[in-house]
Amino acid sequence: MEQAILHEKLKEYFGFNSFKGNQEAVIRNLLEGRDTFVLMPTGGGKSLCYQLPALIMDGVAIIISPLIALMKNQVDAMRTFSTESGIAHFLNSSLNKAAINQVRQDVLDGKTKLLYFAPESLTKEDNVAFLRKIKISFYAIDEAHCISEWGHDFRPEYRRIRPIINDIGQAPLIALTATATPKVQMDIQKNLGMSDAVVFKSSFNRSNLFYEIRPKHNAEHDIIRFIKQRAGRSGIIYCLSRKKVEELAELLIANGIKALAYHAGMDAQTRANNQDDFLMERVDVIVATIAFGMGIDKPDVRYVIHYDIPKSLEGYYQETGRAGRDGGEGHCLTFYSYKDIQKLEKFMQGKPLAEQEIGKLLLMETVSYAESSMCRRKTLLHYFGEEYTEENCGCCDNCVNPKPKIDAREEMQLVLRTLHTIGDKFKTDHLEAVLTGKTTAQVKSYGHNKLEEFGAGSDHDAKFWGAVIRHGLIMGLIDKSIENYGLISVNDKGLDFIDNPQRVTITGDHNYDEEERNDEAMANMGKGGAADEELFAMLKDLRKKVAKKHDLPPFVIFQDPSLEDMSVQYPITIEEMQNISGVGAGKAKKFGEEFIKLIKAYVEEKDIVRPQDMVVKSVANKAGNKIFIIQSIDRKMDFEDIARAKNLDIDELLTEIEGIVNSGTKLDISYFLNSYMDEDKIEDIYLYFKEDAESDSLDEAIEELGSDYTEEEIRLVRIKFLSEVGN
Repeated sequence: MEQAILHEKLKEYFGFNSFKGNQEAVIRNLLEGRDTFVLMPTGGGKSLCYQLPALIMDGVAIIISPLIALMKNQVDAMRTFSTESGIAHFLNSSLNKAAINQVRQDVLDGKTKLLYFAPESLTKEDNVAFLRKIKISFYAIDEAHCISEWGHDFRPEYRRIRPIINDIGQAPLIALTATATPKVQMDIQKNLGMSDAVVFKSSFNRSNLFYEIRPKHNAEHDIIRFIKQRAGRSGIIYCLSRKKVEELAELLIANGIKALAYHAGMDAQTRANNQDDFLMERVDVIVATIAFGMGIDKPDVRYVIHYDIPKSLEGYYQETGRAGRDGGEGHCLTFYSYKDIQKLEKFMQGKPLAEQEIGKLLLMETVSYAESSMCRRKTLLHYFGEEYTEENCGCCDNCVNPKPKIDAREEMQLVLRTLHTIGDKFKTDHLEAVLTGKTTAQVKSYGHNKLEEFGAGSDHDAKFWGAVIRHGLIMGLIDKSIENYGLISVNDKGLDFIDNPQRVTITGDHNYDEEERNDEAMANMGKGGAADEELFAMLKDLRKKVAKKHDLPPFVIFQDPSLEDMSVQYPITIEEMQNISGVGAGKAKKFGEEFIKLIKAYVEEKDIVRPQDMVVKSVANKAGNKIFIIQSIDRKMDFEDIARAKNLDIDELLTEIEGIVNSGTKLDISYFLNSYMDEDKIEDIYLYFKEDAESDSLDEAIEELGSDYTEEEIRLVRIKFLSEVGN
């Protein structure tokens, strides 16, 4: 077909003057009857690649798509382009008998050009029999990564597509996906029997997206501040559990943010209404599980927040890709804590072993991405088989706030030499163990503890070696075999490096569990609302004085996060002081006066405008929890029973109790402590906090006290200490 005619059709049906990226080449290839494989990031205009040829070609195009909502969305869109309402239809389980007959009639009458199926419906015998009667222009398989168990959204029924197509009748195939690693791409082509297809791959780089990862301390507070700084803009927040989705949506609403929840446990009508409210901008924020957003064509989503880290980098790429589809600003903010990764690993335990192995490998890629301090773009694009050559992308947290670099030429040589010695049968963690001199069962069974390289890198920890290995992968010196669950090996380029090393600069990884939140400036990334450093220092001095006067450790008066919050909120009344995180009525009355006086004088002298609308209000039922816990402890109830009554685990219950005590309420938990621990232990931990502790840090306490004490025991005694001494 001539170029002019193709452009005319584009203008006539879709109103566009020109094609984007690879669209025209893809469409020509399909019109010429060749199998076509399209890799195009979210927002690149994938659907046009099959919609336009379907309208031009003779017969009906069969579009296979995984989601009913997605089909409906597309069919509605197609009908707006045409005067003939039968131009596009879907056949799925949501239709009744009469509707199905109407669709079939339209198809037989030649009115329909696009017919959408879910893979489950395509395999039904009466549908197969019906499709044999009609002329099919081509088959389009959308979200094709669902075919591969290495993809992030594997659906076994997608594996049956090829046999069904053979059964119905031959026609060209076009497979489309927005995320596929080279391994997934091979898998898709093999499964669909289209190894000879022409492959069109667009760049995965979305230059308008800002990628940022923050440690998950006080994430709710961070999220509310982040959203309030972007008032009136659209955003999506992803959580892993339905419970968290509902809690977070409730918290946002309580803080004056227009938000709604979306997850698979809600009835279809509510879900559809909430989605429409978001699309029509009656609400600004949708809090959702992963179920939300496939095929949501809202171009102006300005931020995507992951409250929980996704299970794979494909998932992460696809979900963050829903921001800034119009080419405007898109901020992708993810909260990371290694505890979440452990939770995800626990979820996998019931699955078949091979699936667990794949799941773990995908998870480790995510950990590696999150903890790396290398350019986020470089890491992400490398994962999708694309090289990003810029040194600094200027649009991710690691490039905007780079960590100091070190020359790691010798360390890289050591990694490559050791890997060459042990061979290609091991994963990263085994290599790290050999380098740091850790005798794991596997290291011992292969005799690797006898190698001269064993422990040669013990002056650095495993995290450091992980960062060097990752650089080796990105520099193309080390290969990772995805088919074999991530086994790594040295390639020829790596062997050459051992003999002829070049300069290698690397940055150490982030350790998010230890990174303290006084780094607020980083968290706000020039968006305003960072802690006032000068005031923070003054408050710390005052805290020292007050502590000395009362003969108490400073952290008992107010903890660092509270001082930090004061230097953001500038409270100048007792009321406002009670709203500071970790300060309740008791503490505000007991210690607040002097702090208020200092802040008031500071605000007047510096002429500061206070962000009083930024107070984070908690949700009413949280307060209900608080009252219930206080009353239950007064009645000396067992902690297990209190937790069960409020549907909390022990860890969550202790967090609630810590919040209550930190806010200045006195709780006597001795009855529970005495039944749970022996007296000597209680006394040792209590004395540590009273006399040795520099701060109330749990990690420091665990390190100082040693392995005889569990984290839970230390937390319990810390609660007793803070309650008795501070309140």
